[in-house]
Order: sequence, then C-alpha cells, then structure tokens
Amino acid sequence: MPRDSVKSPEEKLAIVLEGLKEETNIAELCRRHGISQTIYYRWRDKFLEGGKTALVSNGAPTGTEAEKAKIAELERVIGQQAVEIQVLKKNLKLR
Repeated sequence: MPRDSVKSPEEKLAIVLEGLKEETNIAELCRRHGISQTIYYRWRDKFLEGGKTALVSNGAPTGTEAEKAKIAELERVIGQQAVEIQVLKKNLKLR
C-alpha cells in the first residue's frame, strides 16, 4: 500500500471531501485510493482541525503567521541598516 506522503495535498483533500459525503463507504474509498483507513482518518482529523482553527481565528493570521511576518519585516529593516552602515563607512574612508 502506498505511503501517505505519495499523495499530493490536493489528492488528500479530494479523498477527505469524498469521505465526508454521507453516501461514501470509507473502507471502499480507501481501497480505491490505495490507503489505509487509519491514514484516511488522520487526514480527515487534520482537515477538520485546520477548519476549526480558521473559524476560531476568524481568518486572522495565526500567531505563527504573524510572528513570521514580523521576523521578515525586522530582517528587511536590518538589511537596510547594514547597507546604510556600509555606505557611511565608505564615506568616512574617502575623507
């Protein structure tokens, strides 16, 4: 049986959504896609948890996303300052 890492995120999403339909038999769905039921239920749980997180945060960036954005901004500022320092040092040497 193929490992779950073989499936793309889009394939995983399609399988989970198909499984969430009430008329779908999970055992048959898993056989058709060559995955175990354990893998299906792991994907489903991750999918549902992601939806829950999005609803709780009302679409606002999560803490980690906000932190990553802040880090990127600080790195940009540090880069600008490093360039300014280099220019100032060159100007001092020319005098």
